[in-house]
Amino acid sequence: MIKAIAFLLAIIVIIVLIWLMPTLTWIRRQTIKDKPFPSHWLAIIKQNIPIYFYLREPLQKRLQGHVNVILAEKQFVGCGGLQITDEIKLTIAAIASLLLLNERGEYYPKLCSILVYPSTYVAKQIQHVGNYVVEETKVARLGESWSRDRIVLSWEQIERDIHNWNDGHNVILHEFAHQLDAENGTANGVPILKQQSDYIAWALVFREEYQKLRKNVERGLKTVIDPYGTINPAEFFAVATETFFEKSKPMALHHPALYNQLKRYYKLDPVEWI
Repeated sequence: MIKAIAFLLAIIVIIVLIWLMPTLTWIRRQTIKDKPFPSHWLAIIKQNIPIYFYLREPLQKRLQGHVNVILAEKQFVGCGGLQITDEIKLTIAAIASLLLLNERGEYYPKLCSILVYPSTYVAKQIQHVGNYVVEETKVARLGESWSRDRIVLSWEQIERDIHNWNDGHNVILHEFAHQLDAENGTANGVPILKQQSDYIAWALVFREEYQKLRKNVERGLKTVIDPYGTINPAEFFAVATETFFEKSKPMALHHPALYNQLKRYYKLDPVEWI
């Protein structure tokens, strides 16, 4: 009888803890977000994230809070002999935080580790040839997002990106956009949207723009959006996110419907920053 009561109490405690977990997580994160932001951290962000200066002060403070949370919750791992520094962590966390300024309240929940190589790294890729044969190849990469729990990045590419902010290429924006995309369990170019009705508009616009990009690339036309987005809808969303932040004016001019969808999702209007 005593064992049964103890077991029942344990179950009740577990249920209560599960029920309280979101609230406890929110309180913990608020405490982390409110921590003072060291001046040398801010100096690194100002040096490496040029659009930080265009954010209004409330958004700057929000970004600093998000950076605090990411640094507290995610593990940064140096690979290939790279030593993780404050500059590496802050640059990655700050750019990743740009995608969180819409205050969805999530911090890439599936992501545990961020692996950083000094430059291009080699990854194994398994390909199915025909119906039975499996072929393993080695591919040079600058970054990748694993839907399970990690992101892999090249620091050399990150440095190139932060010095060429308006070229439409940013490996951090790209890979963290994949994390947003995969939050609902499938990386298909459709992140979690606020309302059910939003999915209809999103699907219509993204399908049309994806097909338009594919046709323009096939015709050899110059495109605002990187041709890499033609690979599949997931890559299109990641590339569109890069374009939204780095080539906002051309995107708003040539792809207004797509720009407006991303503006609504990220709750930002980068055109105002120009």
